[in-house]
Amino acid sequence: MTSFDRLPEGAAEIFGEGATAHHAYDLLTVDVPATAWTDALRTARDELGCTYFDWLSAVDEPGTGFTVCAHVAALPGPGGGTVRALLLRTTVPHDNPELPTATGVYAGAGWHERETHEMFGVVFTGHPHLVPLLLPEGFEGHPLRKDFVLAARVAKAWPGAKEPGESDHGGPKRRQMLPPGVPDPNEWGPLKGQLPPAPARAPRAAAAGGERPARRTRTAGEATPAPRRARSVSEGSATQRAAAPGDAERPAPRKRTPDAPWQRPEPPEQPERTDPERTDPAGEKGDDA
Repeated sequence: MTSFDRLPEGAAEIFGEGATAHHAYDLLTVDVPATAWTDALRTARDELGCTYFDWLSAVDEPGTGFTVCAHVAALPGPGGGTVRALLLRTTVPHDNPELPTATGVYAGAGWHERETHEMFGVVFTGHPHLVPLLLPEGFEGHPLRKDFVLAARVAKAWPGAKEPGESDHGGPKRRQMLPPGVPDPNEWGPLKGQLPPAPARAPRAAAAGGERPARRTRTAGEATPAPRRARSVSEGSATQRAAAPGDAERPAPRKRTPDAPWQRPEPPEQPERTDPERTDPAGEKGDDA
């Protein structure tokens, strides 16, 4: 039995105290403390045979921190076999996102850590060249953080939504919802402190228990609406009755014009030709003879 076969039950025995593992969606995932990050990577490479480094990135988990993930794999040998993948994860806090570099174990992690640093702000201590990789020079902030301000929404406010039945005119508007990354224009941007506070909606008066709204009574001077006339199925609808034969004259057909071949007047019908009975002259001669 290999070390891979002892997972996920033997995660703490293989990766040390505090390590947990689970298997889902054909992928083995191992979570380790941040202090054991490089040791866990070295264990995956040396004991599990995960010599192939695939990628490294992070996820911003609000209220938890940054989850740094490294995907590695053990390739089959010359005799064949299957690829066995492993996802190593650890978490660093938002207020101090530091983690030892993985370049000492997997040299290919260098560029991945540079990208993770500029997108999330995670500092990989001991990295030989931790400089921006993709963003332009002078870019401020880390765009993949959940608290990163979307500057485009500062110039154009978030559209928000309205309550059911609320019209566009009259009455206060609903307070606009601000998803992560969309700032309040009264707190961030060129209009900071210049906008009036959002108007409050007037409270709706609650009816007392058991009360029903009074029904409007009709006075004697008001006309009573005419009752609706019931019509049976055999009589048909009003439009069907109007279209019945004899109720209205049919419109005259359009006169054909000779300028279009498909509208030339039709020739009059020719009567059938009936030929008179023919007699055989030879037969007549035979009779005379």
